[in-house]
Amino acid sequence: MKFIATLSTFAIFAILAIPSSAQAPTTVQTTASPDGKNINIQVQCECSKPAPPKSDWEIERERQLKNDWPWLGKFAEANSVLPAPAANEGRVVFMGDSITEGWKLPDSFPGKPYINRGISGQTAPQMVLRFRQDVIALKPKVVIILAGTNDIAGNTGPETPEQIEGYLADMSNLAHANGIRVIFTSILPVFDYPWTPGIAPANKIIAINAWLKKYAADHNDIYVDYHSAMKDGRDGLPKNLADDGVHPNPAGYAIMAKLLVPAIEQALK
Repeated sequence: MKFIATLSTFAIFAILAIPSSAQAPTTVQTTASPDGKNINIQVQCECSKPAPPKSDWEIERERQLKNDWPWLGKFAEANSVLPAPAANEGRVVFMGDSITEGWKLPDSFPGKPYINRGISGQTAPQMVLRFRQDVIALKPKVVIILAGTNDIAGNTGPETPEQIEGYLADMSNLAHANGIRVIFTSILPVFDYPWTPGIAPANKIIAINAWLKKYAADHNDIYVDYHSAMKDGRDGLPKNLADDGVHPNPAGYAIMAKLLVPAIEQALK
């Protein structure tokens, strides 16, 4: 009994000596010499690798989120030098995330006075906070809102579907209060997010899109369904439309533009 207790003490000391980065399970093996005077302890564990150093982009992103969470400074200068719309301009503002930011609007809508106010990685609450300066202050006739996918991905923390829907409704209400027509576009299909894998977003996207479609009908907004035209058999984006399954390539944007043109024409009437 005394020998067993002594071994247990040694085992405890051995376990305490394991680096904090060690991952369970940890195996401790003890062997005693024939005379019982010497004890050999072997500890086997799988230790995780140190976290890689943060990239310059990650460091800058963390600084920006801390100091300007909605990133009001992103378009502050561009907004300040943007002239007021001409009498019959038909100005349209695209509000969104990286899918909007990456859209080369002059290629899809040549000669049109369309303004891109997409910011990569953003969620709907961030867009609500910058909606006044990045949409209302620009005096557009129409705003096109594509938001929600980064909320589902959890980019700025967990959100319930009801919270996401509330932020989308907030943007619609702000637009209506300022005489701006609203076009809601569906969230694009996603089977899996490369940066937060395994959260199964496809059905969550479908549910919010169903809410968006009904909300638009009930509030005199226009709804454009990208999802049905772009999804594959898994309710994700196929490779021929998005290399990473999230962000459209030129072929994907071409489908989106074709669907959007009649909606913009309707909104500008």
